[in-house]
Amino acid sequence: MRRRTEQGTAIVEFSWLAILLLVPLVYIVLGVLDTQRTAFAATTAARSATRAFVTSPDEASAPARARAAARLAFADQGLDQAPLDLRLHCTPQPSNCLSPGSVVFAEVRSSVRLPLFPAALGHQAPAVAVDASHQSPYGTFREDRP
Repeated sequence: MRRRTEQGTAIVEFSWLAILLLVPLVYIVLGVLDTQRTAFAATTAARSATRAFVTSPDEASAPARARAAARLAFADQGLDQAPLDLRLHCTPQPSNCLSPGSVVFAEVRSSVRLPLFPAALGHQAPAVAVDASHQSPYGTFREDRP
């Protein structure tokens, strides 16, 4: 009877162990990177939206400029098709946002679908919610814009 030695099996065991550990690690890293990219986009979108709103020539064009700035911030991160929910409001007079002493608030909400999630498992892929907010003062010593 011939005895089998374990010579050469260490490389096989190491290879299987590396595959079993690296595949989930790569998946987690991809998910974290996508989430971080969306978080950067949401933060930049909120900041850009309030700045675009405050620098608008009039209050009628301000919301459209803010939405365009937010969408551009998402496009800058390569998230052209990502969901984007932008909510704008101001204090102390919600009806007159471009008056001296006003502060414009922007809240951006989005979500990140987990990467490489197969469509065969359902249309509702798991997602991570991302949100950001920013406020910009209009300024006390500026003229009131209609």
